[in-house]
Amino acid sequence: MPEDKKYTFENEEYRRTYWHTCAHILAQAVKRLYPETKLAIGPAIDTGFYYDFDSEVSFTPEILAKIEAEMSKICKENLKLERFELPRAEALALMKAEPYKTELINDLPEDAALSFYRQGEFTDLCAGPHLDSTGRVKANAVRLTACTGAYWRGDAKRKMLQRVYGTAYPKKEELDAYLASVEEAKKRDHNKIGRELGYFTTVDVIGQGLPILLPNGARVIQLLSRFVEDEEQRRGYQLTKTPYMAKRELYKISGHWDHYLDGMFVLGDPNDETKECFALRPMTCPFQYQVFLNEMRSYRDLPMRLGETSTLFRNEDSGEMHGLIRVRQFTISEGHLILRPDQLEEEFRGCLELAKFMLETLGLDGDCSYRFSQWDPNNTAKYEGTAEQWNEAQGLMGKILDHLGIDYKIGIDEAAFYGPKLDIQTKNVHGKEDTLITIQIDMLLAEKFGMEYVDADGTKKRPYIIHRTSIGCYERTLALLLEKYAGALPTWLMPEQVRVLPITDRTAAYADDIAARLRELGFRAETDKRSEKIGYKIREAQGSKIPYMLVVGDKEAENGQVSVRHRAEGDLGAMALDDFITTLRTVVDGKLIK
Repeated sequence: MPEDKKYTFENEEYRRTYWHTCAHILAQAVKRLYPETKLAIGPAIDTGFYYDFDSEVSFTPEILAKIEAEMSKICKENLKLERFELPRAEALALMKAEPYKTELINDLPEDAALSFYRQGEFTDLCAGPHLDSTGRVKANAVRLTACTGAYWRGDAKRKMLQRVYGTAYPKKEELDAYLASVEEAKKRDHNKIGRELGYFTTVDVIGQGLPILLPNGARVIQLLSRFVEDEEQRRGYQLTKTPYMAKRELYKISGHWDHYLDGMFVLGDPNDETKECFALRPMTCPFQYQVFLNEMRSYRDLPMRLGETSTLFRNEDSGEMHGLIRVRQFTISEGHLILRPDQLEEEFRGCLELAKFMLETLGLDGDCSYRFSQWDPNNTAKYEGTAEQWNEAQGLMGKILDHLGIDYKIGIDEAAFYGPKLDIQTKNVHGKEDTLITIQIDMLLAEKFGMEYVDADGTKKRPYIIHRTSIGCYERTLALLLEKYAGALPTWLMPEQVRVLPITDRTAAYADDIAARLRELGFRAETDKRSEKIGYKIREAQGSKIPYMLVVGDKEAENGQVSVRHRAEGDLGAMALDDFITTLRTVVDGKLIK
């Protein structure tokens, strides 16, 4: 980092230090105004900062405005931030009025350095780093953006706290630009436009995280799944269809019963071994393995590439639910490759190439990053296998990623319980990061299920397994597409590609004939025959993000033409219907981003 950029927002480390200091300024402001408030934690995040508070005062927008004003005062006071350390006993004495801080201190190792930062009358337990003074923060460029509920330490069994979010920038103009981008993000939020455009809805009596896909949303997911299945078939995948549930015994073999039970929907008493107990599947792998196990396999049968459009069920926390991005029932492009060890790199490359092809086709490739998710050797109870097995699997995967030239970050304690994985990450319009696609190396479950193949020398060997998705969760993908394109999906994915608009009743029959012909050719076309002015019909089609509008009046009917309008390009003029069909065919068959 050049020296002149070291203390600017172009430097991520400085940016996070700046925001971390803002979190302390926020906490100091709250304690000044509401001294009985108890402090929890306050980190920097990707878009700013937050602090969690336990307070009898409800932090309404009016209260947030008061806190924000107090923060500006603290910035102008130019208070020096001083770091110091204390022995455990003195640290506990200092924080005796702060129960959440004392809990954090007691949870730290005995030999941990207990560091604090003091600014004026305010002191907080914190590892830092921080700016050297509150005056470094621009007083008129701080904004508190929201207050939500958050369980202490993310545990739904613990107390619900108030989480105050904020952001800050070195210049007010930069803050204004950021806030404008947030407003634009709200307009693009799939929760808003997805409902407005008729893609999905939710119903209280059905349940949180269980969206209803309306005809538009169902059509897009159908198109995506057909696209994936056809492409996977072209690349040598075999299609499977497996049950939505299984007895607990299957999950005991796979390890899900021991490592994932809290995330599963169980049908029956999981503790009563005298009665059958079932669970809805949270993933497809133990089911697809049965295809391999159906008969004895030879090394010549490998790789076996199995793909399935799988409906899965996961008991996500209620606080994690968000539109179509995080739900409790979802559909995924799941697949498992069973292979010989010497085929691992080539098949991993094939999985990655398929994922990249999907992302590029959808126009999502520029929004993604890569994370090499590894186990935590200090948290072995969470994982299957030995340290030697994990080191071997992660070593192999690291070499493959390096050979493929993947620019990745490492995520410790982010692996699946049975193996490391490459997570292709993306962000929604609000900056929240989620995993879109995963590719995992598994060297453990084949042994658990007794999977073997006969090698060239006649001996039986254990296969390796790659778990992967090619487009990830369809619902999440739909949400990201709605946000990226603000509802104007690429033409090949739009539920309605063409709307024919007769100017008068005299041309309604001609309009119906055009729509019928387009449908016969495989396009999705409708006719708007309402007795409304043509300008109104055009505006409504435009608002519905219809890619092409065909306006037909007496002249067009007489000449066998259509007047073409495009949602982004405007009036394209009159043309023969066959010429329009040729244009539409090029756009749709080529899966062009328009």
